[in-house]
Parts: sequence; C-alpha cells; structure tokens
Amino acid sequence: MVTPLFLLITASTFAYFVAVGALIPILPRYAKGPLGGGDVSVGLAIGAFALAAVVLRPFAGRLGDRRGRRILIVGGAGIVAVSTAGYLAADSLPLLIGLRILSGAGEAGFYVGAATVINDLAPDERRGEALSFFSLALFSGIAVGPLLGETLLQGISFGAVWIASASSAVIAAVLGLRVGETRPDEAAEAKPPPLVHPAGLLPGAVLGTIICGLAGFDSFVPLYALEIGFEGSGVIFFIFSAIIIAVRSLGATLPDRIGRHRIARIGLVATAAGLGTIALWATPAGLYLGTAIFAFGHSLTFPALMSLAVMAAPPSERGAVIGTFTAFFDLAFGAGAIGLGAVAEVAGYRATFATASAIALGGLLLLLFYGRRSAAAAERAAREDDDEAEVEPLPSSSV
Repeated sequence: MVTPLFLLITASTFAYFVAVGALIPILPRYAKGPLGGGDVSVGLAIGAFALAAVVLRPFAGRLGDRRGRRILIVGGAGIVAVSTAGYLAADSLPLLIGLRILSGAGEAGFYVGAATVINDLAPDERRGEALSFFSLALFSGIAVGPLLGETLLQGISFGAVWIASASSAVIAAVLGLRVGETRPDEAAEAKPPPLVHPAGLLPGAVLGTIICGLAGFDSFVPLYALEIGFEGSGVIFFIFSAIIIAVRSLGATLPDRIGRHRIARIGLVATAAGLGTIALWATPAGLYLGTAIFAFGHSLTFPALMSLAVMAAPPSERGAVIGTFTAFFDLAFGAGAIGLGAVAEVAGYRATFATASAIALGGLLLLLFYGRRSAAAAERAAREDDDEAEVEPLPSSSV
C-alpha cells in the first residue's frame, strides 16, 4: 500500500496543508486588527472559504471521475497559491472575503483529488488504515503551519505569512504534477454518477456535526486564548495536530479492526467532551485539556466516516462520493464559523464552544438512531464482494 505514488501524494498534501495551516491563527487577527472587523466578520472571513468549497466539491468529484485526479490536485493547489498571494493587496474585508472564496474553490479541487487517489490505491480491508496515514500528512501540515505563521507574524509581518503560505501551495502543485493517474479505466466510460451521491449523505451529515466544532475551534481559539492569558495560539494548534498524528499513527488500523461505526461513536463522544471542557473550564489548563480530548475525538471520526461512505459505492463513482461527503465538511465549517461567530458576538467565546459541543452530541444521536442500519449494510455488502472475489474461478490463461 505504501508505494512511491502514495508517498508523493502525501508529500503534496503536507505542503498544501502547511499553506492552509499557516493562515489559521493569523487570519482572525488580520480581520479583527488591521481590517477592523468584529467577531461576525472573523466568521465570514473563515467561513467564506468553506462555503465556496461546499458548492464546488460535488462538481470537483464528477470532474475527477471523468477527467482524472491530477487536474484537481494541480489546479486546486495553484488556485490557492494565487489567491493567498492576493492577500498582500487585501486592504478591506470585502476584498479579503472575495479572495477567501477563490481559495475555497482551490480547496474543493485539491482535497477531492488527493483523497480520491488514496482511496483508489487502498484495498477495502485496509481503507481505514490508508486514510489514517494519509490524514497524518494533512495534520502534520496543520501542526507545522500555525507555528510557521505565528513565527513569521511575530518576527516580520502579515505579508510574510501570505508569501510563505502561497509558496507552500506552489510546492504542492509542483509535486502534484508528478502524480500518476489512478482513475479506474471504466470510470471514463461509465454513466456519470449523481452530482450529490447518496452514499456520501449520511456519513457526511454526521461529519458535519463535528466540523462545526472544528470551525469554532479554528475561528475563536486564537482570540479566546488571548482572552485567558496566552500570548498566541500556535502551541494550541500544535498540540491539537500532534495528538491527531499520534492517534492516527498508533491507531491506524482501529476502524478496520474494531468497526467504523463504533469508532465514529467514540470519536463523537470525545469531540463533545473536549469542546465542553473548553467551555466550562476557562483557564489555560482547561484549554489544554479540552484541546487534547477534542483532538482525540476528531482523530477517530474522519477516517471511519469516509470509509463508510466510499465502501458503499463502486470504484468508478469514488470521486462523486468523496465530493459529496467532503462537501459536508465545507458546509458545516462555513455555516459553523458564521453561526458560532454570531453566538460569540452575543454570548461570548465560552458559549460558542458549549454550542459546538451540543451540535456534536446531535451527531452522535444521528449516528445511533439513523446510522446503524446504513453502516451495517455498507460493511455487509463489502464483505459479500470479498467472498465473491475469493470463489471467483481463475481465467483459463492462468491455469
């Protein structure tokens, strides 16, 4: 499974998410400081990126199934590089939000392309493991990026952050040029799958409930940390990503061995508990502990839910499934950033994290009451396919 192509796509993903991560602790301060916005403006600046991506991910998935994965990877990273460089000229909130929308279009392409390549390479019985290792590249980038952004802001300027982020996205695009095509041969000739694929709907809806929490975390921890005595939030984002890297490295096989549905339930409980801890314990210790619990929960849910979605559809429709599934990420991130920004404006940051915790509990209920049957059906179908493959007679040329 770990082939040169697998390593190449993970390297491109790492470079891309260094670019994204460098902006996480910096954009809220830029929107609220030099541009003079409020908490709602911060939410808009963060959420515009995700709302653009949610509209375009299903189209990106269909394009990947019809034209191949590489065009999405290279084009997406290139768009992010250009739009991030444009932040150098963003002297108003409307211009910044417009550039964030363009960045969201690039995000839609890059991630659908990269995730589909990984799913093309992984056998069903190791899909959760492959996605866990792939996500290490993502969160390694998210771990390194905020520290890079904080260091450049403190030592140089906002402009240095924008340049470094754009440069990292360029590296991701260059690496993407070397990615070979993994689209199944039948995908180009097959009937186009539905733009919104049914297999991605339920897992995506559950995913959305934890991504609302991530939106609140990314948008308001940089400001909440300053409020409770931190000088910056880079260390918090580093802890978050480091825990995810550790859990997904050591527990990469858990979704495949224990069951994707069970792992998702555990992750949702931990997600809600972590956000609740941040809300209830307004001290540096509370933020550290809540971040650790939240990171543990987040590390479990995403690979399990994506595996459930992908295994419920044929290989020729993987791009469409991933486009639908990950659209919920963007929808929840965008709506969460904007909605939780309104909560922060009215009731403060602690209420924001408490609201996000309640939303994650709603996801647990969705999974418990509506998800069990769909998850069991998807895994049962996959086992039946494996059984059929085991008894299929060899072609005459092989005997």
